[in-house]
Amino acid sequence: MAVLLIAEDDEDIALVLVRVFKRTGMTVLRASDGREAFEAILEHRPDLVLTDLGMPVMDGWELIDAIRGHPDDDIRLIPVAVLSGHLRPGDPRAGSAQVCAIMLKPCPNEQLLATMEELVAIGPHGHDAADNRCPADITVSV
Repeated sequence: MAVLLIAEDDEDIALVLVRVFKRTGMTVLRASDGREAFEAILEHRPDLVLTDLGMPVMDGWELIDAIRGHPDDDIRLIPVAVLSGHLRPGDPRAGSAQVCAIMLKPCPNEQLLATMEELVAIGPHGHDAADNRCPADITVSV
């Protein structure tokens, strides 16, 4: 089964997310800030990452930049989804961050699970114009 890393600083939200994904059979790792998440990514090489944006130490945008900027394809090509309550409409970082999905809190569990299952099925992939496997242009929720 897939290994998911959740980067979320809100303990209550993190506990709910861990529970939701463990029920599907996923192995779930958790980090409370971006730096801790990136260290866990380097150590455990998860199949996908779900990150909040507003976190201490290293925020979600910085985490995404660190993942996408890593020289190792096993890290750089990990599917990354954002789950945030702090994304403002028109934020230019959303279009250039090379994320696979952006979901806004509160996001229905069914949609969250379906999106993450789709990313597991797609697997590691790039985000350039030649790679058409990333669903980034279609999996945005409100």
